[in-house]
Amino acid sequence: MKRFGLIQLALGWLLLAGLLYLFFSGWLERQFNPNPAVALSAAGEEVRLLRNRAGHYVAEGRINGEPVVFMLDTGATQVAIPEAMARRLGLERGAAVQVSTANGLAVGYRTRLDRVGLGPIELADVPAILTPGMTGEVALLGMSFLKRLEFSQRGDELILRLPGAH
Repeated sequence: MKRFGLIQLALGWLLLAGLLYLFFSGWLERQFNPNPAVALSAAGEEVRLLRNRAGHYVAEGRINGEPVVFMLDTGATQVAIPEAMARRLGLERGAAVQVSTANGLAVGYRTRLDRVGLGPIELADVPAILTPGMTGEVALLGMSFLKRLEFSQRGDELILRLPGAH
């Protein structure tokens, strides 16, 4: 009987540890990306994003219809895509170019994206750079996409809209 009680106690601790893991892993993800696809506040051609704890705007979007995670970066001239993500998306390398990154100069490869989407906003024929030195599964949503939108910031919220959509 004592052995049965120990087994129940061990199972209880395992269950508690599993529940804590699920809670905190979701909490950490929400700290990085407070804008999962279902939470995008979209009205017509407008998207409202909340800033994460690090001060960045991160949101789920689409490249050529495939789901990706974007970090909005007004300092990036073009959409920058990590090499692993580019392979997953089946993107082709174009001409090699030298790019300036936070870590210095690097080689990237030009490409064009058929479609880039963020919530209800979708733009066609967006220039991008495939960046072999960039790690992770987050693409930088640079000015080759953002310059075609109107955007404004109010507090911790960034509002993006197509020109003329009010």
